[in-house]
Amino acid sequence: MGLLFEEIDMQPSAIGDISLRRRRIPALGERDIYEVKLGDEFLMSSMFVDAEVALSDIGLNAAEGDSLSVVVGGLGLGYTGVAALKHKRVSELLIVEYLEPVIRWHQQENVPLGKELNADPRNRFIHGNFFELAVASPDAGGFDPAAPGRQFDAILLDIDHSPRALLHDSSASFYTPTNLGLMAHQLKPRGIFAMWSNEAEDAEFMASLRAVFTDVACHVITFFNPFQNRESFNTVYVARKQD
Repeated sequence: MGLLFEEIDMQPSAIGDISLRRRRIPALGERDIYEVKLGDEFLMSSMFVDAEVALSDIGLNAAEGDSLSVVVGGLGLGYTGVAALKHKRVSELLIVEYLEPVIRWHQQENVPLGKELNADPRNRFIHGNFFELAVASPDAGGFDPAAPGRQFDAILLDIDHSPRALLHDSSASFYTPTNLGLMAHQLKPRGIFAMWSNEAEDAEFMASLRAVFTDVACHVITFFNPFQNRESFNTVYVARKQD
């Protein structure tokens, strides 16, 4: 193990081995870069977080009212969650994460934002499958195990790479009008659903959103990619539940 690279942890999971790595690339400066991999696939890098932050900012800027209750689907390296907590109107944040090692990395503060998430009393980690909880009937619970059937002001999702590029085939049915409609039951009237994607606007998914929600939009978030020496982009979908 060289000074420029360290594998902090690797654990088995139901969908493959997941690992947390830290590296430095001298040409890019002295800061540590944290990476999460699932098997051989990169899930996230702390180098590229603009859209993860924008997911919270766009979604919560669209949310109405004060004392917002927010669900984040997918913990990652914590950037969406921390960005949500920077909004003063957020009174409660539930971060739903399927992979227990990812929660543990934050609880043990093996990643830079773990300390900030742990220190904020508004934040709570929920170990569970977002896609199953999203479509659960009120009697079955929903996102908050302490308050079955409750509704939220915003649900922010960052798990799959896109509605087509999935981490696991089991989530494919979520991106349909039927299951988006079931998830919408867990939003308050005029509540916000927002979602990160690694790909350009998906016309079929936009149609599915419009079948359930109103005020549907797709925002392009650009950032510089030093590995490719050019501008790259992610997208953020945002939609509002009808009254």
